[in-house]
Amino acid sequence: MTISSHSSIYSSVFNSINHKTNDTQTMQKISELQSIDTKVRAHEMAHQAVGGGFAGAPSYTLQKGPDGKDYAVAGEVPIKIEKGKTPEETIANMQQIKAAALAPADPSPQDLRVAQNADMIASEAKQQENQNNSNDNNLNNQHIDIYA
Repeated sequence: MTISSHSSIYSSVFNSINHKTNDTQTMQKISELQSIDTKVRAHEMAHQAVGGGFAGAPSYTLQKGPDGKDYAVAGEVPIKIEKGKTPEETIANMQQIKAAALAPADPSPQDLRVAQNADMIASEAKQQENQNNSNDNNLNNQHIDIYA
């Protein structure tokens, strides 16, 4: 019976240690999920804040933690790439869209693609603007004789 008693004590000690290890692991997992959640939400809020009318509401991929709470582990904000009525308006829109894409401290590869796409559209609009200005200058420099 003495052996059984020791066995029981060892089992009790082991269960206590195992429980403490599980508690530590659980607390570490919760802490990790809280950190990820904070970073993901800050990242998406940066997009939304700078995007203004071009940015939609953030959506999140949630993971249930060991404490039963939901934590954001990924997210996205839709950004509408919208050309303006004029090349100048398009350029301004693309500058804001690029700023929204690059607003987080750690832009993702998708964020970089959105910024690059905005740059390409702005470049095309700048070419159109230059062409329009060139055409306007040509019209202004033409001499038209009108006789009555």
